Amino acid sequence: MNEKIFEIRMKVGKPIVVGQDDIVGRRQLIPIESGMVSGNHVSGHVLPGGVDSQLIDSDGKCTLSARYAIKLTDGATIYIENNGIRTVPESYKKAVTKGEFIDSELYYFRTVPIFETYDTPYKWLMEKIFVGYASRTTDEVLLTIYMV
Repeated sequence: MNEKIFEIRMKVGKPIVVGQDDIVGRRQLIPIESGMVSGNHVSGHVLPGGVDSQLIDSDGKCTLSARYAIKLTDGATIYIENNGIRTVPESYKKAVTKGEFIDSELYYFRTVPIFETYDTPYKWLMEKIFVGYASRTTDEVLLTIYMV
């Protein structure tokens, strides 16, 4: 049974394009600037300084690896390594390979977060498997994290 654990709403900066060609794809880094964490098990905020490293291949598939930290209202901190994929329908592949934004209703976007913490009450996060359902706007990412 899947259990919703919490949501993370992150403010992100404009993509920094590292490079792009027809062989490798489009490599970009997206700064993670701030955000809020809310849910039954945890609440707090996203610390600045994280980054989402993305590679968008010629088929429009985005492979991403985000690294960031959250600070909870009780002072505990959690480091998150969040890897995932985002795919789009055929008709939108050219648009995303050019860096254009498309509506989040049009794509599949899932992640597998791994948590690291030094605070005993949250060690259970390091002992379970989670899946993130994600959506993206021009300046935000919303992740809903489920324990599976």
